[in-house]
Amino acid sequence: MAVKIKANDRVKALFGDWQETIIWSCLQGVMGELYADCAQTPSCAAAVLGDFCCFAGEPQEEFVADLARQSAPGRIFMLQNESWAAAVRAGCQGRVKLAKRYALKKEPGIFDLQKLENIVAALPKQYELVMIDEPLYHKCRTLAWCRDWVANFEDYELFRRYALGAVILKDGEPVAGASSYSAYRGGIEVEIVTKEAFRRQGLASICGAKLILECEKRGLYPSWDAQNPVSAHLAQQLGYHDAGAYEVYILQ
Repeated sequence: MAVKIKANDRVKALFGDWQETIIWSCLQGVMGELYADCAQTPSCAAAVLGDFCCFAGEPQEEFVADLARQSAPGRIFMLQNESWAAAVRAGCQGRVKLAKRYALKKEPGIFDLQKLENIVAALPKQYELVMIDEPLYHKCRTLAWCRDWVANFEDYELFRRYALGAVILKDGEPVAGASSYSAYRGGIEVEIVTKEAFRRQGLASICGAKLILECEKRGLYPSWDAQNPVSAHLAQQLGYHDAGAYEVYILQ
């Protein structure tokens, strides 16, 4: 049985030194939810935020099955080890698909700020580059293609306090952006997307560069975990270093 809990030392110990910002957000109480098999003496736990669920501790099929029953299709199960992979396969009874994601190293202070400034300066004149303010926050929540720039923040105040986003506008409408999928004390998880009709113009690079520069100004680290090789390649162009592909399961 999966029960919702608050962060405590026992739960933190289950996640160990797993370098995943989704976990940090939940453990810090900034956003997301924590679940365990027992509130008093947990042997396994899960950090759940947006589409992601990170399992840790002693693998338990029933714990996975209970969380899977509460999850919508598309939930991404991130695994602490191969034993958890087996528990997810068994607990979800064939309802998961294996997929790859692409990790980028977390290396504060590595960015070439002048290079990033030059990328931002290449913004074509027909576009406007802005930071997400309250009106734009609410507008993005209404647009399916870019909702994830802000959707995991329950209100603008939470977004303003912990997060930020850079958006390119064309005639006042968003066409590309790099924002915060989630946030923790000390950084954000990058969410970057360009509207289909405006791709292959370098707009994602400009938004990404602007977001990194603004994070540097605020003392935040822009963590980047790529869904696909295209996203990973873009991250490396902006100064990140490859940390290798890894496997996840997606609930069907």
